Amino acid sequence: MPVTITFRGGLYGGLALALCIGLYLIWLWRPEHQVQRHTENFFRAIEHRNWETVADSIGENYQDQWGDDRTRVLERMREGFRWVRGARIIAANPTVRIEFRGAVWVGKVTLYSTDDDVMQLLNERINKLPAPFELEWHHLSRKPWDWKLVRVSNSAFQIPADMY
Repeated sequence: MPVTITFRGGLYGGLALALCIGLYLIWLWRPEHQVQRHTENFFRAIEHRNWETVADSIGENYQDQWGDDRTRVLERMREGFRWVRGARIIAANPTVRIEFRGAVWVGKVTLYSTDDDVMQLLNERINKLPAPFELEWHHLSRKPWDWKLVRVSNSAFQIPADMY
């Protein structure tokens, strides 16, 4: 038995499809979801040493608790991850706190390496930190996907003086 599509049936089907797409976009573009996705993509870019993507994720006005600006933090990441073979970044139980024109991602970050000597250093310096990392993201425009990282902090993480 052939199915006949009427104008009314097509109209209702089109409206239902448009509604589903609209609901999906509302869910996708929520600030919490966008910050979570940007953070995941940022970590993945670091793991794969995709420094162009990392640089694109960091805002021009970046400033962290260690006194690094955008240029300096990119230099430090390139230098530090040069020694980390098979890098893997895992975020445990992250939360996102929405603020005016921005959001703060908070989570325990664990770094892994396939090199045992490097892994021992990562465990001592980063993986055993009692405080979570905080990544502050700013929403730059009316585009729901336009977020840039402007600050990273961790009250327990100290960079040794000989690394300045």
